[in-house]
Amino acid sequence: MTGWEGFAFSFLNARVAAEYWPKILEGLGVTILLAALIVVSGLVLGLALAVLRCLGVKPLNWAIIFVVDLFRALPPLVVIVLIYFGLPAAGIGLSGFVATWLSLTLVLMAFAEEIFWGSICAVPKGQWEAARGLGLRFLPVLRLVVLPQAMRIAIPPLTNRTIAITKGTALGSVVAVAEILGAAQSGMAFSGNPTPLMLGALAYLLLFLPVVVAARWIERRFAWKR
Repeated sequence: MTGWEGFAFSFLNARVAAEYWPKILEGLGVTILLAALIVVSGLVLGLALAVLRCLGVKPLNWAIIFVVDLFRALPPLVVIVLIYFGLPAAGIGLSGFVATWLSLTLVLMAFAEEIFWGSICAVPKGQWEAARGLGLRFLPVLRLVVLPQAMRIAIPPLTNRTIAITKGTALGSVVAVAEILGAAQSGMAFSGNPTPLMLGALAYLLLFLPVVVAARWIERRFAWKR
């Protein structure tokens, strides 16, 4: 068997691919669902924390900063393992899917909060003062004047960070989540052939390559121009 024939047999085995591609397709569905939940919940919580910091309540701000720095410092895999294996000791049992969703949501929340907060601080102070001079209260100023400008500033760093964290759904395979990588590893173990991993890599490309292209367009479309 030549070098190419050996490579094709190991990584491009048509028989193994035909047998295991349905499992990879199921894993793709799980990955899409998990990524969507992480993005929605992580961004909403991050924005909520940034808005709370705008209130200027020092004890609350210190608590938010502590939580945000904690989850920015911890590797996502460590958070997943701590939640999945640690919470049952406190009587709270979570499935691998929920543990992965909660862990990556907390990580995305932490980074999103810092991005939103930095974007809010980047809005010129004169915008606040002009709106307050028109008689608007704090919350209407924040909602109608500041946040629309801050969101535009936040989009470029937020899209990149969101993509980076949602690719972390592959870490769910550590706690037996049957997403793309979990399905690929299972197929490789049963078949004794790494072709399912190649199918998994193709599935990740099909999923995230359009997302990366769309993110690049969004960055150009909503880039902050001074």
